[in-house]
Amino acid sequence: MKVLLRVAALLAGAAFFSSGPAAEPKPYTMADYGRVVKVDVHMHLHNPAPAFMAAARRQNFKVLTINVDYPDFPPLDDQQRVAIELQKQFPQDVAWAASFSVDGSDKPEWLPATRQRIAAAMKAGAVGVKVWKNIGMSLKGADDKLLMIDDARFAPLFADFAKQGIPLLGHQGEPHNCWLPLDKMTVNNDREYFKAHPQYHMALHPEMPSWEAQMAARDRMVAAHPGLRFIGVHLASLERDVDELAAFLDKFPSAMVDVAARIGQLQYQSQKDRERVRRFFIKYQDRLMYGSDMSQEPGQDGAALAKVAEGVWRMHWRYFNTSDSFKVADLDQPVKGLALPRAVVDKLYHRNAERTFPTAWDGQR
Repeated sequence: MKVLLRVAALLAGAAFFSSGPAAEPKPYTMADYGRVVKVDVHMHLHNPAPAFMAAARRQNFKVLTINVDYPDFPPLDDQQRVAIELQKQFPQDVAWAASFSVDGSDKPEWLPATRQRIAAAMKAGAVGVKVWKNIGMSLKGADDKLLMIDDARFAPLFADFAKQGIPLLGHQGEPHNCWLPLDKMTVNNDREYFKAHPQYHMALHPEMPSWEAQMAARDRMVAAHPGLRFIGVHLASLERDVDELAAFLDKFPSAMVDVAARIGQLQYQSQKDRERVRRFFIKYQDRLMYGSDMSQEPGQDGAALAKVAEGVWRMHWRYFNTSDSFKVADLDQPVKGLALPRAVVDKLYHRNAERTFPTAWDGQR
């Protein structure tokens, strides 16, 4: 009888000690790809035909298409027209960010005209405004010197954004690789691009501002507008080192970043120290958003882009969610996935985007 009582007590004790918090769910798998809501917060869609978005919806993807003051893209008015049309067709799946031209920014009429343009874009449904790297890398003042993002002429605009709560999507500078010799670059994509476009390879142009100068100007601008909802696209051009990026996020506690077109640099770092990159994503899980930076030509068939996009999206999903080792185009050696916790992935892929752009993808505009 005593033996039976002791066994019962041991079982009761085991039940007590096992009644703590439930174990963390296992990471998502590739089988979960289509079931989880996902947002790509960095795309450039230039064709209003519905084929691409129809394919994205089947994969449970919503998108933010971003207008850019980029000469290789269609004119800004055309970009905005397409964005509005796509948003009307897919009100719960497409949101868009506006932009503005810096041409004539030295003229007194530029600021009121730009303010009017942005006000009209926000009224038409834009959820943010993009400022591009032409400020800092190509736009020159009357003295023929490059203008940086903290130039006084832009300050009233950024003050408006801070006052009105308009998110500013900032692309300043380039990947740090741009200032390195080809043989010192960390990913194949940068090496191939700058070899084919030496005019953009800053290592060949010492007369241009350094990477450090670009980052310092951006930081001065953000610091000068403490109420600004700043989003550093492309990992805020701090993709070379997650510790540098962590310092930026610590310095500006309200800033967010997206990972668009810089996942290869993250994979390069995780080849060397996977746990350091994984710890960064877990620690800063509320500050990071998924994006791809895929672009669509005005006449490009949406089904063709969708096929490319699915390959890219699935590869990124594999990196963030599994512990598989696999080959990627950016690197010569395989990379091992981060197998991030589900809660982190949910924030990376949609919750942070929904919080950052609260009126996007609600179908109400």
